[in-house]
Amino acid sequence: MEVGLENSIDKKINYFLKNSSIIGTIGSPSSTIELALDILESSVTRQLVGELAIFRYLQDSKNHYAIGQIIEIVLKNFLLEDPTIKSVARKRGSVNPISGIQDVHIGKLLCSAIFTSSNDLIEPSLLGTVPPTGTYVYQVDDNILSTILEKQKNSLLYLGNSYGSKTKLPMWFKHFDYGENGAGEAYHLGIFGITGSGKSTLAKMILTAYSKFRQMGLLVLDPVGEFSKSFANDNSSNTDREHPNSDSDFNMKKIMNFLNKQVVSINVRNLVLDRWSLFEEILLESQIFHQLTIKGQNKGFAVDVLIPKLRNKTTLTKLIKRESFDLFMNELRKEEVQLLIFSTPEPRKRLNNLVSNMDERNLNNLYSQYWVPICSLFEDRPEAITIDDLLDKFSWKLKPLIVVDLSEQTAHNMQLRYWNETIQSLILKRLLKGLVSLGEKTWQKNTSLNTLVVLDEAHRYARKDEFSDSNLEQLRLTLLDAVRTTRKYGLGWLFISTSLSSIHRDILQQLRIMFFGFGLSLGNDLVTLRELVSDEKAIDLYRTFTDPASSFNSKSRKYSFMTQGPVSPLSFSGAPFFFNAFNPNSFIKENKLDIKS
Repeated sequence: MEVGLENSIDKKINYFLKNSSIIGTIGSPSSTIELALDILESSVTRQLVGELAIFRYLQDSKNHYAIGQIIEIVLKNFLLEDPTIKSVARKRGSVNPISGIQDVHIGKLLCSAIFTSSNDLIEPSLLGTVPPTGTYVYQVDDNILSTILEKQKNSLLYLGNSYGSKTKLPMWFKHFDYGENGAGEAYHLGIFGITGSGKSTLAKMILTAYSKFRQMGLLVLDPVGEFSKSFANDNSSNTDREHPNSDSDFNMKKIMNFLNKQVVSINVRNLVLDRWSLFEEILLESQIFHQLTIKGQNKGFAVDVLIPKLRNKTTLTKLIKRESFDLFMNELRKEEVQLLIFSTPEPRKRLNNLVSNMDERNLNNLYSQYWVPICSLFEDRPEAITIDDLLDKFSWKLKPLIVVDLSEQTAHNMQLRYWNETIQSLILKRLLKGLVSLGEKTWQKNTSLNTLVVLDEAHRYARKDEFSDSNLEQLRLTLLDAVRTTRKYGLGWLFISTSLSSIHRDILQQLRIMFFGFGLSLGNDLVTLRELVSDEKAIDLYRTFTDPASSFNSKSRKYSFMTQGPVSPLSFSGAPFFFNAFNPNSFIKENKLDIKS
C-alpha cells in the first residue's frame, strides 16, 4: 500500500496496527459513504457486527486513518445462487466442493471519523476518495484510539464499549459556554427506550460528564423520584432500578463530592412557592371549594374576588396563619362577595348558610385539612428556599447541580392529598418560566447561562397531542417555546422518555444528540426512529438489540444504545454509533472516579 512520509505519530499508530487483528480488506463496490469489507477467512467466525475498524490510506499525499463501525455482515456464495446448484443443495443439503468452501463474507463499514497526521499532530479530515481494494482493515483497540486522541484525553469520557466489542467508545460532553471544552452554544439531548432499557443510568452518566465543569449548571426535574434516590445519603436507596445488580450502586452523591460539584436536593417540603398566580391555580385544584359547595366555573369567580382581598391584607408567606384563613372565611360571609360567586339565589343561600353556621370544630377541620396543606407550600420555613432564590444559583460563577423531587410519594408525605399531575405541572411551569427568564437576562448581558435541564418522564409533558387540562397544555407550550429559543441563552434540555413517537415533533427536530435504547422497533416509534436516523442499515442493526430483561442473570445483562450527534470524537461525520453501556461500577472504574467507600 502506498503511504506518505511518516512522522512519529504515524510510526506509533503503525506499531499498534501491526499488532492488531486484521479483519479484512477493502472490497468492491465501495463508496465514500459505505465501504465493502472482504472478511478474511481467519475472521469469519468472529463476532464482527458492531466492531470498530480502522484502515490507513493516502489522500493528498498525506497519511489518513479512517475509523468506522461494522454494521452488517453478508454471506454470499455465487455458485450456490445458480438454480441448478440450488436444486442439488435442496436434495443433498451440502454441495461439495461448493458449500462452505466458496462462501464469501462481506461486511458493511460505515466510516464515521477520518484523521490525518501532519507535523506530529492529528487533525480531523474527510473521506475524499475511496482507497484501493486490498487495503487492510484492522480491529481498533484502546491503544490505537489513545494514540489518535492523545491531545483530547482529558476531555474524554467512556459510557460503554463499542457494540460487539471490548473496545471502549470515547465520548465527550462539552459545556455550553465558550472557552476550553466549550461548545459555544447549548445542545438539546434525548434519551429514549422502554422501561428497563437503561435510560436513567445512562442519564446519570451524562450528568457526571457535565458535572466535571464547575461553571456549568444542572437542573434535574424529577417527577417520579428516580434521580433523587441516587443523591440520598442512605446507600440502601441508591440501587438503580434499571441495573438491578447488587454490585452496581450508583451513588451520585459520592461522585459529585469527588468532582467538587455542589449538589442541592430539593423536594416539595423545602421548596417555597413565591407567586400569587401559583396560589390561585393550586387553590382551584384543591378540595377546599368543594367543601364549601363552590364548584365548576364558580370556583374561578371565587378566586377572582377573594385573592385580591387577601393580597391587600396579608402576604404569601403568612397565608398559613389562622388569621389569614379567618380573613378568607369572613370575606366569604359577605353578601357582596357571594353575589359575585353565584348569580342565582339558591346556591348563594346554601353557601351563606354553610359559612355562617359553621361551628369551631368544622372551621378547625377545614383549616387543618384543606387550607394548611396548600399554604404550607408558600410558608417561609426553616431550610426552605423560594423558587427565585433557587434558580438564582444558576447565575453564580460556579453553578450547582439541583435535583427537584416532585414525586407523588414526597407530596403524600407532606399530606398534600390533592397532589396530582396538574399540581405537578404548575410547579414545573413556574420553574421553567423562571429559568427561561433568567436565561434571557444573562443573554442580554452577553453571557451564557451554561445550564442543562433534565426532564424525566418527558412524554408526560412534551407530548405531540394537546391536553384538555389548561395547566398541562400551558406547560407543554412552555416546553415547546423553550426548546426553540433557549439555545442562544446557553440553556439546553435533556428529555428522557419511554416513547419516541409521543414526543412533539418540534422537540425531536431540535435535539442535537440522541440516544436510543431497546424497545423502539415497533409501530409509531419505529416510524419516528426512521425519520430521525436515515441510514436503514443502522436501523437494521438497532433492531437486533436484545431485551435486557431476557438475560439469564444480571451480570450478563447488556444495555445497548444507538447514538447520533456530536457526542464522540469518532462521530463527527454524523453517522450513528452503537455501544453497550457500562454498569455503574465499570463506569466509575473506567473513568477513574476515585470514590471512597
